[in-house]
Amino acid sequence: MSTFTPDGSPAYRTSSIDATTLSALTNFPQQLEAHFAAIPAEFRNWSPPSWEGVPSEPFTPIEQICHVRDIEIDGYHVRFHRTLTESNPTLASIESESLAKERFYATSDASAVFAEFREARAKTVELISDLTPEHLARTAVFEGYGALSLRSLVHYLCSHDQQHLAGLQWLLGKIEASR
Repeated sequence: MSTFTPDGSPAYRTSSIDATTLSALTNFPQQLEAHFAAIPAEFRNWSPPSWEGVPSEPFTPIEQICHVRDIEIDGYHVRFHRTLTESNPTLASIESESLAKERFYATSDASAVFAEFREARAKTVELISDLTPEHLARTAVFEGYGALSLRSLVHYLCSHDQQHLAGLQWLLGKIEASR
């Protein structure tokens, strides 16, 4: 049975995850790169005087993309694996600000970050595409979120992606206001 992707092209559902979510996850690396590219180079490490109203974590543009990469690898890859292999595990939240300091986000090379993220996201999409309804029904407890299913985790990852696109747009607004 054919369905249609958000852009109107035919798609054949091969996953138990809805086509819209799978498409959003698949296309996110390109969207993130495009949003980051819109940031003027001289503002890639810029912080506004106040973070009030930021829709993502309060990170500079370069820190935003490092955070997304690390949450994918150290967060969601681990969470998906544990939910699939353990009985109702408790999934840790990651202390993002500490990680940013420990991994020197501010001095990271954006090209390397994007290459690592694209590879990590491809692994995520491959995993998610192969999940059965039984896999997606597996449960866990996620610190700060409570009880959930693996399907819930997929949607939270997609939501997290959107928060960081919004965070980069918010930063662009602050940059323009500061000029």
